[in-house]
Amino acid sequence: MPLHVPQAPAPALRSVLTALSSPTAVREARTPSLLRAQGPTTPELPLPVHLLDQVTPEGVAATHLAGWRFVIRSGERAVAAADTMLTPDGWAFSHFFEGPYIPSTERALRLAETMPQAYQPRLLSVPGLYMLTLWLHEDCTADGGTGHPAATDLLVPLAPAPPGIASHRPHRVAELLPVLTHRATPTRLLDSPA
Repeated sequence: MPLHVPQAPAPALRSVLTALSSPTAVREARTPSLLRAQGPTTPELPLPVHLLDQVTPEGVAATHLAGWRFVIRSGERAVAAADTMLTPDGWAFSHFFEGPYIPSTERALRLAETMPQAYQPRLLSVPGLYMLTLWLHEDCTADGGTGHPAATDLLVPLAPAPPGIASHRPHRVAELLPVLTHRATPTRLLDSPA
């Protein structure tokens, strides 16, 4: 089933295009693949990046939009990614990067395209576990920058995932969030007397 990729804010896309056309921004980036890219580079596949703030006792996940991520392609190959962030003046380019999350995101998206139901792809970051997931939101018409994971949405952990969590295996939010919440919450080894 086709994925319904949300529309990125125009200023976020413009900021990435401006950075790509800046020799200084590209040269100063720690992205050898982007520096070696032959021919034009283009930002594609904008995905909103949400941060998991907390999970309530009722199991509702509170998130907030942290930025938009674009895959940077040179020809048929993804060579880097670009992140944008919201500033008091609007959307701005943040940085270029490369690494395992780029091919892992592409792999998870290919998996999502084979599913019988249509989804809106997003990214959900779990900072307490240094974990990133592809969040497949069931409401394809929703604003990609708003909302919270529904119990029936899917989360696909990207590689590298924390130990004991399989990468590229879809999980319902209602099943995976309790595991993530438990693992991200530090436990007290010893209770000290008051």
